[in-house]
Amino acid sequence: MYDLPPVTRALLIANVVVFLFELVPSLQPLLIAYGALWPVGPAQVAGYTAGGMPITVGFHFWQVITYAFLHGGWMHIGFNMFALWMFGGPIEHLLGARHYTFYYFFCAVTAAVTHLLVAQFFTHGFYPTIGASGAIFGLLVAFGMMYPKMKMFLIFLPIPMPAWVFVIGYILLELFFGVSGYESGVAHFAHLGGAVGGVLLLLYWLGKLPLKPKRILTR
Repeated sequence: MYDLPPVTRALLIANVVVFLFELVPSLQPLLIAYGALWPVGPAQVAGYTAGGMPITVGFHFWQVITYAFLHGGWMHIGFNMFALWMFGGPIEHLLGARHYTFYYFFCAVTAAVTHLLVAQFFTHGFYPTIGASGAIFGLLVAFGMMYPKMKMFLIFLPIPMPAWVFVIGYILLELFFGVSGYESGVAHFAHLGGAVGGVLLLLYWLGKLPLKPKRILTR
């Protein structure tokens, strides 16, 4: 698998394996019921098992991690795994396995918490959220911060641009979608939460915040 470092490779494999389990009709409802990110609030009955047992859905603390391994279709997992393959390797090489692992899941959690807050106080919907996109947006902003002059291309617009321009443009687009309600089926604020979490953690590791780490990350 190319020369991917171990954590990125493991994340790719884990996401694909979980997605294959999602394709099993008898497993998919249970994975969504207990692994997807559900809003905080009273549990609800979403269906019944083949044996007639009710399937209740609601928030559980582990969902801020497990939701990032579930995906809604081939295109969903395809785009996310392509981005993980593209950005994960360089960031893992830069941060090292331990910091990279913490960074990835920190972004997934900040994405989940952001989405839960928006759902609780603004949208008020009761529906599941799945996907690694929050963590992927964390990797995207890390790439833009650590390799700002690296040239990147949009798939539909093959014009080279510096990574920092690409990242800022993408973040602003997500903010527009989130505020305007366009593409309402996409968790835009989760993406933004993962990006903001990634920026703050990197700034901390780089010694750019008032609170300093024991060891400052060097590029």
